[in-house]
Amino acid sequence: MFNYCPSCASKKIIFENDRVFRCPDCGYIYYHNTAAATGCLISVPDGGAAAASGAAVASGAKAGGERFVFLVRGKEPGKGKLDIPGGFVDPGEGALEGLYRELREEIGWTPPVPHGETGLQSGGFQSNLAGVFKFFASFSNVYPYKGVNYNTCDLYFYVSAPGLTPQDLRLEEAEIAGVRFLKAEEIDFNEFAFESTKRAVKAYLGI
Repeated sequence: MFNYCPSCASKKIIFENDRVFRCPDCGYIYYHNTAAATGCLISVPDGGAAAASGAAVASGAKAGGERFVFLVRGKEPGKGKLDIPGGFVDPGEGALEGLYRELREEIGWTPPVPHGETGLQSGGFQSNLAGVFKFFASFSNVYPYKGVNYNTCDLYFYVSAPGLTPQDLRLEEAEIAGVRFLKAEEIDFNEFAFESTKRAVKAYLGI
């Protein structure tokens, strides 16, 4: 990540314990800490979306009366593979605020929130979001981007979206190549872009 010390330009900068840059010449220290990221598993009860093509059936998966919204990544890492809506939490955001923003940016859809979006940064709005999104799992992940590996703590939430269809979504074309509404038995776990997302979906399904 650093070939030279950002403070004094020394070439002696070292990377320790997979997280700390230290410069022995000037004493500069930079902690490459874990970043927070979120993902949202959107469930659409049967009847809310047209069937989408699926692949291998996961043994033991819940059969069910719901479909899940998966995105096809349009860029690296994991271009062409499955993901769920979500992303990094921005500075000044809580996890739920970041997730709500990512849904709006990536798919142009957000779940109804009691009292609307009045005061996005307010404690009341965050409390309202806590009643909409249900936390169910967290896993570590590594997100490689332009030569830098970002260690992340991925927080996964569930939301029900009765009546949601692909036509209700406005995909962020620069990031997303497509969308698939899949039943549990249609999910091919080899198609996921990230191991943490695969683990989270399996954890939700109990497999």
